[in-house]
Amino acid sequence: MIDRIVNAGVEDEAPQEVELEITLRPRDFANYIGQERLKQNIQLAIDAAKKRGEPLDHILLHGPPGLGKTTMASVIANEMGAQIRITSGPAVERAGDLASLLTNLADGDILFIDEIHRLNRTVEEVLYSAMEDFKLDIMLGKGPSARSLRLDLPHFTIIGATTRTGSLAAPLRDRFGMMHRLNFYTPEEIQQIIERAAKILKVKIDKPASVELAQRARLTPRIANRLLKRVRDYADVNGDGIIDKPLSHKALELLDIDELGLDAADRMLLNAIVENYDGGPVGVETLAALTAEERGTIEDFYEPYLMQIGLLERTPRGRKVTPKAYKHLGKKRKGESQQPSLL
Repeated sequence: MIDRIVNAGVEDEAPQEVELEITLRPRDFANYIGQERLKQNIQLAIDAAKKRGEPLDHILLHGPPGLGKTTMASVIANEMGAQIRITSGPAVERAGDLASLLTNLADGDILFIDEIHRLNRTVEEVLYSAMEDFKLDIMLGKGPSARSLRLDLPHFTIIGATTRTGSLAAPLRDRFGMMHRLNFYTPEEIQQIIERAAKILKVKIDKPASVELAQRARLTPRIANRLLKRVRDYADVNGDGIIDKPLSHKALELLDIDELGLDAADRMLLNAIVENYDGGPVGVETLAALTAEERGTIEDFYEPYLMQIGLLERTPRGRKVTPKAYKHLGKKRKGESQQPSLL
């Protein structure tokens, strides 16, 4: 993944940053800010499962990175009073790895699989019967002496998380009883998240500063927490440790993050479309070559937010920037008349 502070991924974060991120995560719905409709639906399912004395149905959480899928899984486990085991699709390489995970679960336990769309196809096929019938089919031996063994599994719940629902195999997707999308947060919700994180980190931040950080956090809690930590560092070195609006403005300026939360890479992408293709449309493969980024990087880490705030459009012919993007970049379309300044 490209190294940008506004990345919502965690792959490039140092271990101490990841550990600090975990301490900022809420443990119950009362402290989980945002995603109100999702919380209502899952709370209803939890209450019903508890009333019947059954494990929760399998859940698929999908949406852009950094919106709280892992946190939501932990909250669900806590609300159910269940143990949670956490793994990821790429980590489960063989059917034996999956068998080891499943046979060590107890009734009612939750297995959280992050990036579930990256599971090996062989592992996926083993998972089908495990999710549907709570049975595990494994092969013992090789060649003519090989035989199949079917093991009974405890009644567990799988919570899968993915940023690419379309990459998930249909048979696997259909075995989830609940599918929920996590949406981008509102600036007001991000502000509440920043203020809550500041209390946990014992950082003093005034309201105007928290509002400014919220406006530049790309509507994503993980980025909001990361910006707060970087501004805290700036305040400790260049101030008295208290974050106010002037100080936060200087820190964000140093990080090269503008008032819409765009960094230099975002602006480079928009400028490439404007300057080379007169605002588009331009194909994503051409855009990837032009910016020296992979297609997946553009689709997963650039486009979602740029489209969410109305700076970029996807059309049948390719990507194109909007008039709002021209205004934000301070540029005009070719042939557009220059208005005389009134100042």
